[in-house]
Amino acid sequence: MNSNQLFRFQTITEYHRAAGLPKPAHPLISLVHMDDLSRPLAESSFSVVYDFYSISMKRVKNAKFKYGQQARDFDEGVLFFMSPGQVFGVDFEKGSMVHRPEGWIILIHPDFLWNTPLAKTIKQYEYFNYSVYEALYLSDKEETMLTTITQNIEQEYHANIDRFSQSVIIAQLELLLTYSERFYQRQFITRKIANHEILTKLEDMLTNYFNSGALAQKGLPSVTYIAEKLNISPGYLSTLLKSLTGQNTQQHLHNKLIELAKEKLSTTNLSVSEIAYELGFEHLQSFSKLFKTKTSYSPLEFRHSFN
Repeated sequence: MNSNQLFRFQTITEYHRAAGLPKPAHPLISLVHMDDLSRPLAESSFSVVYDFYSISMKRVKNAKFKYGQQARDFDEGVLFFMSPGQVFGVDFEKGSMVHRPEGWIILIHPDFLWNTPLAKTIKQYEYFNYSVYEALYLSDKEETMLTTITQNIEQEYHANIDRFSQSVIIAQLELLLTYSERFYQRQFITRKIANHEILTKLEDMLTNYFNSGALAQKGLPSVTYIAEKLNISPGYLSTLLKSLTGQNTQQHLHNKLIELAKEKLSTTNLSVSEIAYELGFEHLQSFSKLFKTKTSYSPLEFRHSFN
């Protein structure tokens, strides 16, 4: 492999061939055991794009996940999810010995999900939109539980295929995804220090943005803008906020905006139109509607309550 080379796999069969594995037992779904890979990983950096879903539980020594300016070690057992078209990069430590990865990866072509409820509901699992470095850190018990489910999937597609096979495998995939959702919620609780550091950075960033006059010039910052400033993905930010505050990012922004509006209405002589402009609203009606939705008062009613 050349340094920083990009590899794209359109089919699971292509992936098997490139990894030196036998032809997949099923063309649309496969469980790959990392210790079965016959070709070692390269010492140079590389990136991979799949045109199918993947769920990976991996450990690789002397390697790091790569996403923007962020990097995370492979040394711990982590579970991460990729949707079709996402880019996954690996950096190897220069001059270090290359180790074969441990763990497993499930490859699921979208065609396998066709005409099943999971074809639609899989998009509801927000962790498929997380960045790779926002992986799920599993306990030994959790890892064993999910590995058992993957073994059930493997056993099913290796058996004689019948009219029940797809339904059985889909049920196992849904079970794996549901447990992963539960374990992610657990992680938001157990990794409190790191999560509260993100929340502190968010509050500091919003305070600076609101105090800089940027609201009047640029309007409310987008969720994507905020996530980029915090070096995390928009989906992870919203899920994190939900777990800590019960609100998604957009709701959090609106509540911060309304608190600032309340302050201006109660402590200044600015007109409601002037306040709406300073808060980035092009139309007074939009500001009044949001304010009433959040407080049950119109801006003028709120101001008069202080007189």
